[in-house]
Formats: sequence, C-alpha cells, structure tokens
Amino acid sequence: MALRKYKPITAGTRWRIGNAFVEITTDTPEKSLLEKVKSTGGRNVQGRRAMRYIGGGHKKMYRVIDFKRNKKGIPATVASIEYDPNRSAFIALLNYVDGEKRYIIAPQGLQVGATVQSGDDIAPELGNALQMKFMPLGTNVHNIEMQPGQGGKLVRSAGTSAQLTNKEEKYAVLKMPSGELRKILINCYATVGVVSNSDHSLQSMGKAGRNRWRGIRPRNRGVAMNPVDHPMGGGEGKASGGQPRSRNGQYSRGLKTRTKGKGTDKFIIQRKNGKKLSQ
Repeated sequence: MALRKYKPITAGTRWRIGNAFVEITTDTPEKSLLEKVKSTGGRNVQGRRAMRYIGGGHKKMYRVIDFKRNKKGIPATVASIEYDPNRSAFIALLNYVDGEKRYIIAPQGLQVGATVQSGDDIAPELGNALQMKFMPLGTNVHNIEMQPGQGGKLVRSAGTSAQLTNKEEKYAVLKMPSGELRKILINCYATVGVVSNSDHSLQSMGKAGRNRWRGIRPRNRGVAMNPVDHPMGGGEGKASGGQPRSRNGQYSRGLKTRTKGKGTDKFIIQRKNGKKLSQ
C-alpha cells in the first residue's frame, strides 16, 4: 500500500495523509453482491439513542463477503481489487469457473488474474483457503474460523495476520496479532497471507469534516461534562476528573474486563502481555 501526502493548499489538506489506492483496479462494485444497509444514527428499534456520537455520513451499500470459502476444489480468477467502505481491508472479486462471483478479503500482494481456490488438497499459496492441519509451520494466515464451517471470525482487519507456530493433536497454535498464543481446532479453515491495506492506521483525516462523512459525530470529553452526566465531570475550574473511566464508571486503565473462568480460557496459552496461563 502507498500513502499520499497532500499539499497544504487548504487548512483541511495541511495535515491530511490519505490512501493512494494504488492497489484498487476498479471503482464500480459488482451489483449482484450488493445489499442495502440502513443508517441507524445510533438508535435502537424503539428509536432511542443507544450509541452516542453516531449520525450522518455518506450513504453506502454492503458488499457480501464470502468468509466461509466453501466452494471447495473450484478454481477462481481474481477479477478486481476493490475498496470496501464497510471495512479497513480491501476486497477481491473472484470469478469462479462455474460462473459464480464472490467477494473475499484481499490479502497483500494478490494480483488481478491470479488463481485462488479452497479445499483440502491444494497448495498453501497466497489467497488459498484450507484447513490449518495441511499448512506448514510459520505460515501467515487470516480470516480464521473458530469452529469448523462457521466462517472466518478472527484476523480480518487491514494489515493483520496470525502465524501458525505449532500443531498439536487436535489444535493448531497461532500467534495472534496482539501477541497472544492461542489454540484453534486444527480442522478450521484459514486463508493464507497477510490482510491488505497495511498502512491503514497511518492515515490522517486532516479535518473534522472527513469524520462526519464517515458517520462519526464529535465526541465530548468526560471532564467537560457536569457530574450528573459523567463520573469525571464537575469540579471548580479545569479539574482533572481523577482516574480515567467510562460514563458508567468502568476504569479505562488496568481494569481486566474479560470474564473470569470463561470457557475459552483453556485455549489461551499465553496472554498478549507475555503472561502464561496455567493449563
């Protein structure tokens, strides 16, 4: 991926660092894979605001992504690499030999014209999806299933990948993007490669209006509120607000939010902080 630094001809472009979109090959999505998505403005079914700081934004259509990769043994050709407004990664349009078209999350380096497929007796090459028991150790993977046939749930955002570090009897040991070592059932599917758009986090909006285009409204600081509105509000002058916490009083630094005794704790070998769990 390449970034584009804008000339400061306006106040909004002075600090703007945007995506050059050099990997994108078309700006016209496949109509058969589009669905309508309604903007909620943060409101629930009762019309009451459930999430703050959401509203406005440009209209967009949802691109139906194939997370399951369940067309096994049927080769497909990459027709285009496209931008998806619903996710940080780019997506790739696949044309299967039987005429069907599907979108997948595009791995870094996937080119138009390349052939990809999924199945158990295929090579672990870029863009191919197969069970982790057929992959060599050290393979970088993304779009990882947590249960066989469920579809990819883990490692789907821009620039991320997990590394296959070990294989046990029933489990594959993966080093997650956070650094956590985690066991996943070895017959789960994953896609080979690193997710595209790796420089996504290095972009700079340049002006507040660009976030409004994305449907993000201005966010108030808790210390600027009244005590009735936020635990950090109130006080004489510019009070610090004390220990940083959320609107409902949950501390933001050091508080462990994972449920104690959670059933999937047994699959975590080592936390992202390097602490090993007793198995």
